[in-house]
Amino acid sequence: MTVVPGSLVPTIPSAIASYETTSKNTIPSGKVEVATFANGCFWGTQELLDKYLGPTRGVNTTVGYTGGDEKLENPTYSQVCSGTTGFAEACTVEYDPELVGYAELVEFFYRSHDPTTLNRRANDPRGQYRSAIFTHSPEQTRIAHKVTEEIQEKHFSPKQLKIVTTINDAGTWYDAEADHQKKYLELNPDHGSTHNILHW
Repeated sequence: MTVVPGSLVPTIPSAIASYETTSKNTIPSGKVEVATFANGCFWGTQELLDKYLGPTRGVNTTVGYTGGDEKLENPTYSQVCSGTTGFAEACTVEYDPELVGYAELVEFFYRSHDPTTLNRRANDPRGQYRSAIFTHSPEQTRIAHKVTEEIQEKHFSPKQLKIVTTINDAGTWYDAEADHQKKYLELNPDHGSTHNILHW
């Protein structure tokens, strides 16, 4: 099967199995689950999720900070950019599990950045840009590891590259400041897509 970048055709067993179930559903169930991903500048992550999964799969996104020093409450964008807090720029995804499965979201996360480079976005090496999955349940943790193994085998082992993404339990989440939310991309439509593309 030929996969055109941006077509969102699932390419690994876990995501294919999920898609075969969820793609048959068109009516929201009212259920809401949360996924959290960090893969570079959070504007780019949010832009791609909203563009490809917002209208058709009913996801809702918020950008913010997580995975950092628990002693620091309500970190600011400037503090996170300083590289001293340990926080990652991240995106939370509220989704209906009947319309899109977690395995599909994890594959989308991997296809939207290069998970083989450590702590960087393109040529910008900073810890807040690290590749990380923050899981909210044991089942999410299981699926995240399974999808990671399948992505590694299919997309990166043939290139002799290794995924460096970390998978951690979700900790405290802080919404980014209001001027960094969706309104930012409305006012700066080219900013989010500077480095973010779908790789397959």
